[in-house]
Amino acid sequence: MRVSFAWLSEFIKTGLSVEKAAHLLTMCGLEVEALEAAQNDVIMEVNVTPNRADCLSILGVVRELSVLIGAPIVLPPAEITVKEVKTGPAEIKIEIRNEDLCRRYSGRVIRNVSIGPSPEWMARRLEDYGIRSINNIVDITNYVLIELGHPLHAFDLNTLKGGRIVVDTADNIYRHIKTLDGVERKLHESALVIADAEGPVALAGIMGGASTEVEESTTDIFLEAAWFEPVNIRKTAKALGLSSEAAYRFERGADMEIIPYALDRASYLMQELAGGRPQEAVDVFPWKKAMPRSIDVGAGRVSKLLGTDIQKEEIVRILERLGFAPRWNDSVITVFPPSYRQDVEGEADIVEEVARIYGYDKIPTTLPASRLSIQDAPTRRNFVKAARQSIRKSGYSEAVNFSFMNPQVLDQLFLPVNDLRRSAVSLINPLKQEESMLRTTLLPALMENLKHNQQRDIRNIMLAETSKVFIEGKEGELPGEHLMLSGISMLNKTYSFWRNGKDEFYTAKGAVEALLDEFRVCDRTFFGPCKEPFLHPGKSADVIVSGRRCGFVGILSPTVREKAEIKGKEEITVFELNLDIIFECLPQTPVYHPVPRFPAVERDIALVLDEAVSATEVISRIKDYPSKLIESAAVFDLYKGEGIPAGKKSMAFNVRYRAQDRTLTEEEVEQVHEGLIKDLLIHTGGSLR
Repeated sequence: MRVSFAWLSEFIKTGLSVEKAAHLLTMCGLEVEALEAAQNDVIMEVNVTPNRADCLSILGVVRELSVLIGAPIVLPPAEITVKEVKTGPAEIKIEIRNEDLCRRYSGRVIRNVSIGPSPEWMARRLEDYGIRSINNIVDITNYVLIELGHPLHAFDLNTLKGGRIVVDTADNIYRHIKTLDGVERKLHESALVIADAEGPVALAGIMGGASTEVEESTTDIFLEAAWFEPVNIRKTAKALGLSSEAAYRFERGADMEIIPYALDRASYLMQELAGGRPQEAVDVFPWKKAMPRSIDVGAGRVSKLLGTDIQKEEIVRILERLGFAPRWNDSVITVFPPSYRQDVEGEADIVEEVARIYGYDKIPTTLPASRLSIQDAPTRRNFVKAARQSIRKSGYSEAVNFSFMNPQVLDQLFLPVNDLRRSAVSLINPLKQEESMLRTTLLPALMENLKHNQQRDIRNIMLAETSKVFIEGKEGELPGEHLMLSGISMLNKTYSFWRNGKDEFYTAKGAVEALLDEFRVCDRTFFGPCKEPFLHPGKSADVIVSGRRCGFVGILSPTVREKAEIKGKEEITVFELNLDIIFECLPQTPVYHPVPRFPAVERDIALVLDEAVSATEVISRIKDYPSKLIESAAVFDLYKGEGIPAGKKSMAFNVRYRAQDRTLTEEEVEQVHEGLIKDLLIHTGGSLR
């Protein structure tokens, strides 16, 4: 914010140079970033933090200097010497219908104003603040805004219908208004509006309406000063894409108690500079009886939190200078923050106020004393770290994307209407339509990453991301969160040394198996048929761990690839795993098995099976056979063709037998092996080849 040092000096006699004043303000938390020479003045560029709405004015900065140097503040004149007192009911009746959104509304009729240019000194000061001079009435409202920090608005009295001012939300009045900038705006139902007897005349706290604008022909005005609820102003301004100096202050929290003085100050200037005759003010204040805020803070807590010894008397003196009206009771100080300090809400805020006025440079620098103990990182954190490391060892580079997605990407993946991934959480205030929902799958972002790299002539792409997805819950419940690991790859084979390139599906499947093996669940993993609509039906598989589906792996469907506008002929492999499910399936404690001392015995089984029977099903059946002698099983041959009936296939499996305490005899192996064959023939419906 720009602050005129000459204007500031009219409020307080500092006896300081502008450089010294800038230094004091900076050291107490109002950083002065630059000094700019102006005509007979110096403009200070003050960086006001978002919580200090009270400092968005000359008066606010003056208060800070007054506390720092102990000099009194001289307020500018606001005495109205010529009042036209009207007996009977007021000319304007004010009705606040929503007292939560408008807690105070004051106004005054000012008659016989003479509209014209502002005096040169006022126009120059407004120009220093980047505000264009319009006419003396409008300029006075802007001048008081900068001077006192409270927004005002002037209506042309003769355009207000029915002698009424109504404050309510748009759903109870009218959903459209033409604002001062000439734009017809559609309002959301909760937008707060100012209306007369026929319709809206202003957007409360943001901008006036075009129908009541003060013009050269205006002779009488109605001057408004009010307090509007910050969150509502912020939401309305954001929804309309409309910003103003008034909204900037209201949405940070205005001072409710300065309203009468701001109204009088503007009326005084209109009397002096426009010849107006002010009438009695109308003040509707439904929150007048609200209890003042109080905060208790222990005097010892202040010194403890700041790491220094500040006497109780000094703390009380600082709080008095800040206008906090402290009351000292034994070891507890009760403070009552003034109405303009809406940012002070708790004990920590009081301690901060004491620290910045006492002087940060007076507080010694000390290192916090704490005992350090070595503890193991949480198991889940180690698990996620290991998952990322495993996928990197398989050649994937880690990608990081925002947690938002375009709802249209779900259509690109051809997900059915009842798919859980359609239950996306919509953002109330998205930055853009392409990021209006929280992600339900990581795959679309990785597809965009791949396309981005491909367009920059990167030929070998292997990317993986570990992040959360969000599924909308039932009404009244928070969204479900699931930690996912997803990967995508596309490898260029143009310069491959191998004449017959490997199938990329098995490369991705190998990376998934390596990760599952890292967590010792590979022996309980089953790769089954996959029905994901965006994967190649013949080159895809579901990943099932301990009977629970935790993801998929496969080749991206050419149709999806075309819709996503990904060029090239190389196959694109993708996978996605739910790490939460895998984490729940981890063995509680690793079990050590010594290196076998006795030899293994191997036997082969060749079966003729239906094409629908997968090798994984057969291997799973072998491992489940009730015998401690079966150590492992693996498929080593697949044959279709001459000698095999149509709709059938021949699969050969190697079974390894071993005992931990002895060398197996031929009779023992044959007995178990024959029983295993009979079990397989019964449960698979196959026959021996």
